[in-house]
Order: sequence, then C-alpha cells, then structure tokens
Amino acid sequence: MPHAPADALIRFALHPDHHPAVIATTSGSTSDAARSHLHDLGFCSIRPDAMVLARIDHEEPYYANTAAKQLSRYGFTVEIETALQDEIDTEWTWGNYPFPWCTRDEVREVSAEAQRIHDDIAEGRLIIHAHANDGHTTVAVGTYATGVRRHVHLHGENHVRQVAMAYEDETEAVAEFHRLYTVAVRPGPAPLTDLEQSVRRALRGETTPPTRLQLTEAQPASPTVAGPGEHERLLNALFESSQQWVKHRTWSDETTIAVHESLTVRAEFDHEARHRTDIAWTIAEYDGPVGERLWRATITAGTPVPLIHAITDHLDVPLPVDAAAPHTPLEEAGWSVASHPARTTWQAPNHSVAFEFLPHAADDQWTAFGGDDANRPAWAIRLSAGVPHDLLVQLAAAAADVASPPPSVTRRASLVSRLPARPPQPRARLR
Repeated sequence: MPHAPADALIRFALHPDHHPAVIATTSGSTSDAARSHLHDLGFCSIRPDAMVLARIDHEEPYYANTAAKQLSRYGFTVEIETALQDEIDTEWTWGNYPFPWCTRDEVREVSAEAQRIHDDIAEGRLIIHAHANDGHTTVAVGTYATGVRRHVHLHGENHVRQVAMAYEDETEAVAEFHRLYTVAVRPGPAPLTDLEQSVRRALRGETTPPTRLQLTEAQPASPTVAGPGEHERLLNALFESSQQWVKHRTWSDETTIAVHESLTVRAEFDHEARHRTDIAWTIAEYDGPVGERLWRATITAGTPVPLIHAITDHLDVPLPVDAAAPHTPLEEAGWSVASHPARTTWQAPNHSVAFEFLPHAADDQWTAFGGDDANRPAWAIRLSAGVPHDLLVQLAAAAADVASPPPSVTRRASLVSRLPARPPQPRARLR
C-alpha cells in the first residue's frame, strides 16, 4: 500500500479520565487516512482530530502499541507519550484471575473473546433474552441476530465473559437457562458493570464522574452502606457490652467465632471481607447445642450496622412482634411493592434499600439489599427458610429506618409500642 506523507502525524497518549484508555490525535493532510486505519484497529471517533481506544480488558496500551507499529509501517509519523510508553513496557496480571494456569498470551486471548462478546451486545449483534446471578457471577442467554444464527449461554462478566454453551434452537436455549437458574432469572440484559459504564463514557467522549474516594472526601458517606471498620467495631462491641456472647478464634486470624451462651446460635465473622459484597457474617441458629440448623443468614461487608444490630438484638432478647406482618414497617414507611409469582419486592421511596421475598426458593427466601437491583446490590442480607417471624419484623423496621432520614427512628418505636404488652423473654440458658 502507498506510504503516507511525512506530515501525517498520530500522537498516542493515555486518556486523562479513563485509565488505561488511549487517545490518538491526528494532524496533517492525510489525517483522514490515518483515522480510517485507527478505526479498523478498534479506535472510535470522539472529535474531528481525536479517537479513543477503550476496552473492558485493560489491554488498551498493548493494542495501542500494536496500532502504532502498524501505522509506522504504513509510513505515518507516530509519537507515543511517555506515560503511555511506561504502561506498554509494564508487565502486569489480573489479581485473583479465575484461570491461573493461563499464560499471558492465553489471558489476552480470553480477554479478546470477552471483548468481542461485549462489542456484539453493545452494537446489537447479540440480543440478550434474560440474565441471572448464579451465586458467583452473571450468566445470560442470547441470540446472534446477524451472521450464523446461534443461541448461546454466557458466563462471567467483563474480561472473563465466555460462551458457555451453544444451541441450534432458541426455545431450547431459553428453556434450559430457566431450568438451570429458576427464580434467579431476570428478563433482558444485566445492568452494565462499572467497567462497562466507564468504557461507554469514554467512547462517547464523556468525562468520568467523581470516584468513590472523591465523593467520600466531598460529602459524608452514604448512610445505607457501612463504612470501613464499622463491622469490626460492632464485633468488638458485641463482646464488650454483652455477657451473652463468647469469643472464639479459629486456627486462622482471618475468622472470629461468636457463640451465644445458649449454645444454639453461632456467628462467624470474616476479617478478610473487604469488598462491600463479600460475605462478612454468617449467622445460624440450631434447635439445640448439637441439633439441626433452624435457619441461616449471610451478611455482606457493606451492610449498614443497624441491620446487623437488629439481628443480634433479636438473638439476645426477642421482641414481642407477633401482631405485625414482616412487611408492615415497610408499608408504613411508604415503600412500594411489586408482586410476581416468583417474588415480592418492597422498595424504599429513594431506592436505597429493598426487601425481597422468594416463596419458592430452596435456600435463601428473604433478602434485604442496598439499591434497586438484586443482581448488583450495594450490600445484602440473605436469610434462609425458617427464619423467625419476629426477626423479620425487626429487620424490616431497621431497614425502613436506614432508608429514611433520622426522624424515622420514631417509626420503630411506634411499631413496638402497638404490639401486645408482654415482658421480653430472654433466651433460656442451657447447661
């Protein structure tokens, strides 16, 4: 192919707002030719003289370097900013990569396939019929609308999303997806991940909204998400202020066990739970010191402390709330309700907290979670079948308070004041 004149210049630099996305600026009489080549190499136009490369696998420096080499072979003058060159020269790897046996080139191949799936969905070539959370990641079922018509099950998010299974018949693919994931299935595509949103903003030429750190510095932390160290302080207070809980450390310092004096309740706290959706607490009650488990709750690291207090308070001294339905505090607080054969969901007016009941679930039947999307909660409390009715009422009342301004604290007091007047019954002490 003919070489471009020497006045065709392409400068590559890191994107100022979307690290490690790359911006290529063009100048010279053959800019149109340069932009055509950049488009073929994955860049998208954001200004008449600028194009951006933004991917979901953080491999922009690698592909920008590949583009620069190719454009140089075509005769264009290429400049690479120092900071971008440093990124190109840096060897890095994903933390907790799910396929640790893969070489660096194989990791890049997996990421490239995930990028193709992402682009197919974003550009309408792959239509997603439904999605679900399998307990670990997002899964989906969809159909390729162009080319060879395939119906696929997808597994994973971002740079590790893969085609898990392919079908020749759409009905079979969708039916099997519903069989595998039952009540967890939601219609349509899953909400975009944070990374996908960032990539799309970069491709549209938008700036990045303030980071979580910037927001924290600019304003108080949201009352609907626990701050750093709050759960640790709650655990310590549980032992210091109550004679009913005994502390046990396991062979590893990562876990603390709290055992109730009745020997029928056990709480396990994971000190290594860092992300707000990591399980920090696992609480279970049994029908005797060596009996069968009655119910279980898992609580993630971002869960507001008042909700955990509601559970531990009930385990210490159950309140007499027999007269109220579990959702009574929510309805009194003006929460909206949406019913479906598979679930009933109560949502706070400001969409900061939700309460969900899954009557047909085999395991977790009740869930309180932050935000308005059960698949991507800011935090979650999941309770199994058999959870005490009184505990649900107390938890719902606490959720209503957490989702409302401080004056709402009177709601919980008024709820309890209307209940039958009987003295609290402490848990029997077993010997």
